[in-house]
Amino acid sequence: QVQLVESGGGLVQAGGSLRLSCAASGRTFSSYAMGWFRQAPGKEREFVAGVSWSTHYSDSVKGRFTISRDNTKNTVYLQMNSLKPEDTAVYYCAARMGGSVYTIPGRYDYWGQGTQVTVSS
Repeated sequence: QVQLVESGGGLVQAGGSLRLSCAASGRTFSSYAMGWFRQAPGKEREFVAGVSWSTHYSDSVKGRFTISRDNTKNTVYLQMNSLKPEDTAVYYCAARMGGSVYTIPGRYDYWGQGTQVTVSS
């Protein structure tokens, strides 16, 4: 069993930055592929970024967001720069056993509770 706890969300003006963190329990963190997803009101949950042996990004955040992980701290990060109002959503951290990143939420085994990110114009 893996527990994920996100932090770092908040309110920021357009053009600003935030860094989200996701702390994971468990001894085998390094063997999990990790992903960040987001869900805006009335919309489906969508893939933002993922990391396993390599990193993967959605087209909407490529060049602005950076995902990274620190296996010594069991933590994955999402550095978000040049934020836009359309980035406003609840951001979720997810983990899946095995080494591959998938963009489909259903392929992930564990989820955090989410952290709200609001970008004002």
